[in-house]
Amino acid sequence: MDEHHSHKKPGHAALRKGRVSLNNTAYLITAASENREPFFAHFPAACSAARCFEDATLLRESQMLAWVLMPDHAHWLLQLGDKDTLGEVIGRLKSASSRNANRALYRTGPLWSKAFHDHALREADDLQAIARYIVANPLRAGLISRIGDYPFWNAVWL
Repeated sequence: MDEHHSHKKPGHAALRKGRVSLNNTAYLITAASENREPFFAHFPAACSAARCFEDATLLRESQMLAWVLMPDHAHWLLQLGDKDTLGEVIGRLKSASSRNANRALYRTGPLWSKAFHDHALREADDLQAIARYIVANPLRAGLISRIGDYPFWNAVWL
């Protein structure tokens, strides 16, 4: 590990180890807030962050298939395009949503943990079933009793 990366937590390197960006592949991504702080329990911050998740200028040739923003993390079902790496797309999403949410929270500094977890999906995987699982997160967490009552999610199959 070079000096530039020596300040990172050991777990972050393990998450990146073996990460390969496969063009035109769907990924299930989980990104946690810095120290699992519930920044997105603040409605204006969540609105500001969520607006970024479907922003074509951030996604470029990639497509957001489904997403949910929880108080302290996000799940994205992302179809990677053919130019950017997964890290580049996630970096843009996290950077823009941090800037926007930090403005709403009247704060500065990191909003997302540096690391993220990704799982490449096979063609045989049922993307709609995975999307349903993602958007049902607030139900399983007990935040709401009907998914329609939770404002911070979307899926292309609606």
